[in-house]
Amino acid sequence: MNLTEAIEEKEYIIKAIETDDEELNSFLFSLGCYSGESITVISHIKGGCIVSIKEGRYNIDNELAEAIII
Repeated sequence: MNLTEAIEEKEYIIKAIETDDEELNSFLFSLGCYSGESITVISHIKGGCIVSIKEGRYNIDNELAEAIII
């Protein structure tokens, strides 16, 4: 299951990041988004979702959300 299918306000643990794009991978890592870290979808919006990672909130698009496996 990826973030586009996540239930809002429920905490999940990231199982994997599925992307072949190294730049995308390092961007997600810089946000604190990596395997074993907890993530919460605050809300789904058109074209993406708002997530909480550690103490930060981020707006990510569907491409990023589909790459994050929970």
